[in-house]
Amino acid sequence: MRIVIAGGHGKIARRLEILLAGRGDHVTGLVRRPEQADALRAAGAEGVLCDLEAAGPEEVARHLRGADAAVFAAGAGPGSGAARKDTVDRDAAILLADAAEFAGVRRFLTVSAMGVDAEPPPGTDPVFAAYLRAKGAADVDLRARANLDWTILRPGRLTDATGTGRVRLAPSTGRDEVPRDDVAEVLLALLDEPRTAGLTLELVGGETPVADAVANAAAGQPS
Repeated sequence: MRIVIAGGHGKIARRLEILLAGRGDHVTGLVRRPEQADALRAAGAEGVLCDLEAAGPEEVARHLRGADAAVFAAGAGPGSGAARKDTVDRDAAILLADAAEFAGVRRFLTVSAMGVDAEPPPGTDPVFAAYLRAKGAADVDLRARANLDWTILRPGRLTDATGTGRVRLAPSTGRDEVPRDDVAEVLLALLDEPRTAGLTLELVGGETPVADAVANAAAGQPS
């Protein structure tokens, strides 16, 4: 397969790139800075310069043509302000979906977040509230696209702990943490399971092997 990943230099993206390249897939990661391409090469991926805060859908579509799937794993990052939550976590996600439709790439995965379907509760940090609203708006946009076979993955609190390969994956899991290693492994399995198209799934650490958890989600069974 040929996979294009937006936010190709991110922590989850680089883990996914290693997994994809390791099994022989061709991986393209969209990055903002030339030096980030070196890290992608080390992961076995091709780094392509494409600033999703400045590009238009036709430019992004050029990088997507011929791909089997697109993955949105970009994020403004914890040190950014509220404005970049809109331009990256919302607008860049919508841009990649526009470009995928333009390029005829149907399979589309996005890394979202828990708790984005409701208005943030009173007292939420303003920047974090902006992040939740941005992610929620991007998810609403994606769900309305009949031309994409989309899957929305909503991990719990991300950690850099070594992955266990065992997770809980369901429309609703309750809040818990999950290693980024396991998020990448789940994304890999979702790419291989077309029956997960149209699903919004939460992900936390658990007891079910990833392959079984994804198969159960595809069949509408709890994991």
